[in-house]
Amino acid sequence: MGMNCNRVEHFEESTMKIQTEIPIHQVRLPPQRTSLFKLKQRLSEIFFPDDPLHRFKNQPSFTKFLLTLQFLFPIFQWGSNYSLKLLRSDIVSGLTIASLSIPQGISYAKLANLPPIIGLYSSFVPPLIYALLGSSRHVGVGPVSIASLVMGSMLSESVSFTKDPTLYLQLAFTATFVAGLFQASLGILRLGFVIDFLSKATLVGFMAGAAIIVSLQQLKGLLGIVHFTNKMQIIPVLLSVYNQKNEWSWQTIVMGFGFLAFLLTTRHISLRKPKLFWASAAAPLTSVILSTILVFLLRNKTHQISVIGHLSRGVNPPSVNLLYFNGPYLALAIKTGIVTGILSLTEGIAVGRTFAALKNYQVDGNKEMMAIGIMNIAGSCTSCYVTTGSFSRTAVNYNAGAQTAVSNIIMASAVLVTLLFLMPLFYYTPNVVLATIIIAAVIGLIDYQAAHKLWKVDKLDFLACMCSFFGVLFLSVPLGLSIAVAISVFKILLHVSRPNTLVLGNIPGTQIFHNINQYKEALRVPSFLILAVESPIYFANSTYLRERILRWVREEEERVKENNGNALKCIILDMTAVTAIDTSGLETLGELRKMLEKRSLQFVLVNPVGNVMEKLHMSKILDTFGFKGVYLTVGEALADISTSEKAEP
Repeated sequence: MGMNCNRVEHFEESTMKIQTEIPIHQVRLPPQRTSLFKLKQRLSEIFFPDDPLHRFKNQPSFTKFLLTLQFLFPIFQWGSNYSLKLLRSDIVSGLTIASLSIPQGISYAKLANLPPIIGLYSSFVPPLIYALLGSSRHVGVGPVSIASLVMGSMLSESVSFTKDPTLYLQLAFTATFVAGLFQASLGILRLGFVIDFLSKATLVGFMAGAAIIVSLQQLKGLLGIVHFTNKMQIIPVLLSVYNQKNEWSWQTIVMGFGFLAFLLTTRHISLRKPKLFWASAAAPLTSVILSTILVFLLRNKTHQISVIGHLSRGVNPPSVNLLYFNGPYLALAIKTGIVTGILSLTEGIAVGRTFAALKNYQVDGNKEMMAIGIMNIAGSCTSCYVTTGSFSRTAVNYNAGAQTAVSNIIMASAVLVTLLFLMPLFYYTPNVVLATIIIAAVIGLIDYQAAHKLWKVDKLDFLACMCSFFGVLFLSVPLGLSIAVAISVFKILLHVSRPNTLVLGNIPGTQIFHNINQYKEALRVPSFLILAVESPIYFANSTYLRERILRWVREEEERVKENNGNALKCIILDMTAVTAIDTSGLETLGELRKMLEKRSLQFVLVNPVGNVMEKLHMSKILDTFGFKGVYLTVGEALADISTSEKAEP
């Protein structure tokens, strides 16, 4: 105890010595700005943080025209520097992802309960459009498992794809159109922050739950079951597997588990040795080729193994006439489109930014939204369903050495050749192999390490993850996603309405002040209570902050009384982390000052940031604090107040 007293006295002496040599700074008010200027600046920060128009300033008309073309069509940025060397790399990577996209396209279309040919159509038109509009060099475009699953589950709840295939197809194309319109609108209006409400924690749980549901749904093909439930919850699926055990086909099971082991082995090899990425990339197409040849050669003995059957040759037929804009299922199509649009947009932008960071270039989020949205709008008119940047295709594209978006054009060209000439070859492709391809692909979505990290770092994030996970498993995919978003929003509201407040102490021998609960070296300053708020002060948290600060004062007075310390005289509020304040917050500060003055306690503010200082001045709250009510640093406040007290008779 004596040692602590000596350290406190040493702090007071060193503080006084430093501050007598440094004059007290007068807090300067920010320059006056008009309301229109402030509104314009604020809107610019919200919607145009990247300032996309700065490049057009002071440029001649022709240059502005070229810059506009480059802004709208990123292909004009890198197209002028394109070379034969880059083309060679893009051809190799494009053909590599084509070998993955063909079996994936067929498989994911079946996951969405759509005809397999729709998956190939969706791997042709959208990649061409993205190559013109997208800002990523490595994103591989096509159908993805999560969006396919969600579309299939949401539409199947109301419309049977077997009993009414035309209506189902209409709703799928309409949902794709709505998804594209929603995505493009977010990009045009620069409202990309909407998708940020899907936090990393909720996506980890959602994707893991969806991966398990997808895998369980593939038991129909893996076991050779003919009659299977259309429900997506885990219990109905497992009951259906058990109740239909008389339909299990040993031939299908042997072939399915054999190719599943092959796919998982190649995936494991590629993960262990990244240079062998081509092993897992080529494995799906290899499985399709080998299984098709095997079924064809043994077609008289493998009649129990179901096959894809006839697929018509030809490019994408127009589907504008199939768009469904009037009828009882329009609301279902709109809801499905918005949900799948959000999910696919989140995955596409996340994938693009991830691989852009590896190559040290920037992906424009708003351009990506417009590119993905426009390609889905165009896709809905050309017999495609929801597409986006696929993580698996992008990873393969990146590892194969892709240099530009031309790799998507090469991939689309390979799919075109397949559509025109190779479709009859898929007649004997067994459905069980498509099921194994889906299972092998979605297993990678179960990230248990990320869930464990969430548990260690943030329990509330882990709760959101688990609620999303179990919501998908036991309720439904849309409900699970809704629960995840609701928990994320609740977390935001919790942080806003219950911001963190800290008691600061001085690091001996310095002018540094830190949280006394975090730094053992930090010491309380006698007669002073130094508090910090780590949040903007809004109407949602102003009442809480007032009560919390008064509680800190009561606790400090009780602590001083118990330890026979120096009586509390001043409360210093460090506002460095208070980035904004509204009228309720201003009133709260005024009320606190009055309440503390009644208890003979001085209340001062430290380092209000520019816009906070401006509002304090305009509201006249600053006048009530007086000349010595606002300081630039905590050390300055301590020195000035201590000096004033000693100067008093």
